[in-house]
Amino acid sequence: MDLPRRGGDHTRRWRTNNLEQQGIMASANNCDEEAALKAFHEARGGVRGLVESGVATVPPLFLAPIAPVSSPARNFAIPSVDLSLPRSDAAALVRAAARSCGIFHVTNHGVPAGTVDSALAVVRAFNEQPLAARSRFYGPAGGINYYTVAIPRLRDGRPATTPRLSWCDTLIVMFDQPKDPGLLSLPAACRDALLEYHRSLSRLAKEIAGLLSEGLGVGADRLERVEGALMQCHYYPPCPEPERVMGSREHTDGDFFTVLAQDGVGGLQVRLDDGEWVDVAPVPGALLVNIGDVLKVVSNDEYNSAEHRVVSKSKQEARVSIALFFNLAEYGESGLFSPLPELVTGEKPAQYRSLSLGEMLGNRVELGHAKPSTLDHFKATLS
Repeated sequence: MDLPRRGGDHTRRWRTNNLEQQGIMASANNCDEEAALKAFHEARGGVRGLVESGVATVPPLFLAPIAPVSSPARNFAIPSVDLSLPRSDAAALVRAAARSCGIFHVTNHGVPAGTVDSALAVVRAFNEQPLAARSRFYGPAGGINYYTVAIPRLRDGRPATTPRLSWCDTLIVMFDQPKDPGLLSLPAACRDALLEYHRSLSRLAKEIAGLLSEGLGVGADRLERVEGALMQCHYYPPCPEPERVMGSREHTDGDFFTVLAQDGVGGLQVRLDDGEWVDVAPVPGALLVNIGDVLKVVSNDEYNSAEHRVVSKSKQEARVSIALFFNLAEYGESGLFSPLPELVTGEKPAQYRSLSLGEMLGNRVELGHAKPSTLDHFKATLS
């Protein structure tokens, strides 16, 4: 086949025709994807259903155009805070971790091991019920949602660099309306274990919030009124081609901070300042805390929100994790947040303008997913 010559009408026509053909193909591919996506959700089996059907290759909806690349093993360990230490020592360790990578383990946290283990076990059992039992929960259902989460796309028409779906089934439980019939519809063992886990973590979260507040030098009680209304229970089924999928694409959390429990399978990674992705290895008995974008704003960039992702690690084992997202209780009253006045000085003026949680989350969707650059839109210089 002869290549078009440079310059002239022939080249312009070739380029125009080529772009039109690409557009037609993209539209056709989008239509095919939409049809496949609709069929997948109508099956109501989630990713677990694909595994049960015996798939030997990853369906196109889950294929990552750019495979997640991890850094080689290096001498890095996620900071750990022993909450049995004297309070001043614990606060100093929390401050150092929040200022650096924005993520840390907590040990001797007071949450009974049995409470954590039971919560993880019921999430696994919920996902490993027979299809007929779990499919009735698939989709929106009041106080709960159970489905395979879509990966948000950029809304500017640029080619996607992520799959349409994550290799993960998620049970989302809302706790701001504990008597909601959706929550009550869960199997009793699952509901009771998650409620007990939520109660225990709510007590821990108040302690963590106090330490974070103290680390900012604004007093332990300044930021301790936190509520955990949203819980995401993730089930990452084994994958026949783990290197070709994403359990969760890279993102920062859009909250104050998150407390995570995970089993021993692994797959969580955090991006360091130099851009390298490193594994966050599970630590028996520990819970993981990561700073969200709201606290990054409130702390006037004193604390760093942790960019993280989940990669698939196993062809045989499913991974289970539970993320409980905490925010300041007063957001329900004012709806706005901004850098604390105590942290705004002549040497360090306010880095962000006042904004609402809904405004920030809406911008995250617009950009396709959360990244540290998401907050650039709310820099004070842009107001």
